[in-house]
Amino acid sequence: MSTTNVNATATALSTPVPAGHVLDGARNALLLLGRLLIAYLFIPAGWGKLVGFGGAVGYIAATGLPLPAVGAVIAIVVELGIGLLLLIGWQTRWAALVLALFALATTVFFHPVWADPAQAVNFGKNLAIAGGLLSFAVVGAGAFSVDGRRARG
Repeated sequence: MSTTNVNATATALSTPVPAGHVLDGARNALLLLGRLLIAYLFIPAGWGKLVGFGGAVGYIAATGLPLPAVGAVIAIVVELGIGLLLLIGWQTRWAALVLALFALATTVFFHPVWADPAQAVNFGKNLAIAGGLLSFAVVGAGAFSVDGRRARG
């Protein structure tokens, strides 16, 4: 990260929140809560794939995707590894972007509503999760995070 970006981030985190909306004062707490809730979805899923690797590979293979073991490793790294980055708020914008792209990819390959209308709920949920993650990619983690701590010096 360049000095300019670090300074801009530090300024954004230290700028007083203007009084205008009742939730403005809770910005950082709500960003933390949002990260916790989204990480709660990804981290256990990645852990489950890690400890049940054979089952994860079998599930991926059943979709017809090539190299299911490689796909399972990628899923574990993204869900568990990148999910932990989101949780602690380190490199949050990149972590959120990777998780959003992962959520969109899993939507297409594992919840194809066009092939199975019963997947409509999971399809919609994944799209909503990707939307929330894209918001974190834009606003960052907030002050209660590694990114926020590093920006404050």
